[in-house]
Amino acid sequence: MPDASPITPLAHALAREASQVAGGADAVAALGPPANPEFGDLATNVAMTLAKAARRSPRDIADDLAARIIQAEGLGEYVESAQVAGPGFINLRLSPRWFAHAARAIVEAGDAYGRGQADPAERVLIEFVSANPTGPPHVGHARQAAYGDGVARILEYAGHHVTREFYVNDWGRQMELFGASVAARYGQLLGRDTPVPEDGYQGDYVRDIAQRMRDELGDSYADRLDPPDPEVLALFAARGKELMLATMTQELERFRVRFDDFFSETTLHEGGAVARGLEALVASGDAYEKDGALWFRTTDYGDEKDRVLRRSDGSTTYLAADVAYHLHKAGRGDDRLLDVLGADHHGYIARLRAVIAAGGFDPDMLEVPIVQLVSLTEGGEAKRMSKRAGTLVTLGELIDDIGVDAARFFLVQRSHETAFDLDLDVARAEGNENPVYYVQYAHARIAGILAQDPTAPGDAGTPAHLDPSERALLLALCQWPEVVREAEHRRSPHRVAAYLMDLARDFHGFYHRCRVVGEAPEVVAFRLDLLRATRSVIATGLGLIGVEAPDRM
Repeated sequence: MPDASPITPLAHALAREASQVAGGADAVAALGPPANPEFGDLATNVAMTLAKAARRSPRDIADDLAARIIQAEGLGEYVESAQVAGPGFINLRLSPRWFAHAARAIVEAGDAYGRGQADPAERVLIEFVSANPTGPPHVGHARQAAYGDGVARILEYAGHHVTREFYVNDWGRQMELFGASVAARYGQLLGRDTPVPEDGYQGDYVRDIAQRMRDELGDSYADRLDPPDPEVLALFAARGKELMLATMTQELERFRVRFDDFFSETTLHEGGAVARGLEALVASGDAYEKDGALWFRTTDYGDEKDRVLRRSDGSTTYLAADVAYHLHKAGRGDDRLLDVLGADHHGYIARLRAVIAAGGFDPDMLEVPIVQLVSLTEGGEAKRMSKRAGTLVTLGELIDDIGVDAARFFLVQRSHETAFDLDLDVARAEGNENPVYYVQYAHARIAGILAQDPTAPGDAGTPAHLDPSERALLLALCQWPEVVREAEHRRSPHRVAAYLMDLARDFHGFYHRCRVVGEAPEVVAFRLDLLRATRSVIATGLGLIGVEAPDRM
């Protein structure tokens, strides 16, 4: 099957032989790198896993199994030697014939190699970024965007049906302040003394939005700003949100991040979903009145304390909208919900699971990856200020500085669960110290070799001997399907980035030791397959984290 590693048939054949040695006991033969490459190409501990069932020592099982391997169908033609080590490990050295078949299989699979491993395939709704439409996305949002989109790409590659959603927090006090801030800047552009509210939005981007609204409206609202007319403030908040959301969407698309849906919080309030959600919690006994407020019994679902849904003054909390939103999401028919949240939202996990459970859904359908903070450094010092926004560095500024490829790679290079510093000096560098450059350069080098159109006879045979760097590179390529599986299961794009750096290292080692053009026909044929397989896996892996695979650099 195209998604399987070429090692898989060896593992199945080995398990079959191991079962026979162990008297018919069920066997699963895991094959992986030995502790020391000098021991062989692959190693297995299957003999130790069968010792109890077979009532024999692991060493005895390993001795018998090693003797069978060289003669066994599906093994003997591909294994040069099988050596027993330690308490019962078996180290295998594979034949050049196996390496040639493995390289050819990966080339023939193309971008299907590693694809479609989801078991079972699910309908997944992933919500990420979901920034307030009151300012441009910043570096923190950029990390969430790179992570969320990377997870979505990996899930799709695995065979899941994925919907990307942006939850627009366009209700409440922050939107009122945003509208008032835009209106004040609009008035200033008309020469009026209209101050921005003390706790309003001060960035220059607010002036940019005010200028666009002046271009649209002229001075028709100039006389309704002092004192501010509530209808005018509502208009500026609504139109300002549209313009800001359009800007955010453009920046994210520039970052190669797209969304299938934008879900407005306002629709939950105006459509009555928030009120209905609270009524449902009361009816189920999951909410209660106390001190004039309405409380959610989140402690029944593992939260540290109950949470307020509606304050004593009648206003609702953010959690009330979250109740309506998550009940809406859970009822759409998806198998799994992923909420990608920032580092300051860790406490939300228990209460969101409580919402799902209180709605009669399985709380395990909800996953909440928490993306930790990212900081920028330059010249060894923290870089905090933005020239344009006056606060944190924006996504647009980051892209302008280091480019999309570097930003995407660096922002998923580390686990999302770990805070890290993004070194701008390294990200700008065009050398091996820059990991994205190092990986892309491997792809470009291969493209450069293949552009020379080297050829080999159609039946060139198999090389008699392989360089250690050839073995290392092909065995690294064989790990790709497992890397994809781990990245999918653990929602961890950083595993793809780490693998690509290791693969690029193995390729560069091969490149410096082995020529392609001018060698014997069987050597040329094998090395061309090795190059094509490496190029395909690098391109696929970079695509899964939103990075381009250039043919020239």
